[in-house]
Amino acid sequence: MGMSKTVSGTFKKNFVDMWRKIVFPVDDEKVSDLKIGEQILISGRIYCGRDAVLPRIVELYKKGRLDSEGINLKGSLIFHTAVSHAGVGPTSSNKKEIEDSISILSEAGVRMHLGKGALKIDTIRDLNKYGSVYAVIPPVTALLESRTKSKRIVAFPELGMEALYELEVDGYPAVIAAAKGESIYD
Repeated sequence: MGMSKTVSGTFKKNFVDMWRKIVFPVDDEKVSDLKIGEQILISGRIYCGRDAVLPRIVELYKKGRLDSEGINLKGSLIFHTAVSHAGVGPTSSNKKEIEDSISILSEAGVRMHLGKGALKIDTIRDLNKYGSVYAVIPPVTALLESRTKSKRIVAFPELGMEALYELEVDGYPAVIAAAKGESIYD
């Protein structure tokens, strides 16, 4: 029994040591040296949003109303997901409403977008222009739920599971998929 605990503990330590740890919100420098294919563990406070809420967040930004709604995107991460009782899992980031929000939200201060799927080359260029990156996460709802410490609705509660949420997370695994004008999907 003691042996398996040691092996298990050693495996966990080695696994975690292989991954770069990033705590959100971040400063621009922390994101600027990420490279495509790099494995990361995400912790800290992140936002969640998808098709219904992201266009609304873009509108708030364009109208200069993010602060009045209690939304601070500087150094943030937006996870392309809904939040339900079953947990969270990535949705396709190349859905029109989501991908159309990526450039503007990067300009607004979002430094990492987290989802799944390939992005258009123009979106990848805009990520680079605004010093942001895109990371993909496998659809592992149970794993992510176990690493989600708290959830709260920040804006648009009428959208239910598609409202803008803030999560406290600890150790979300992801891989940098677009950085420095390059994509792992090319």
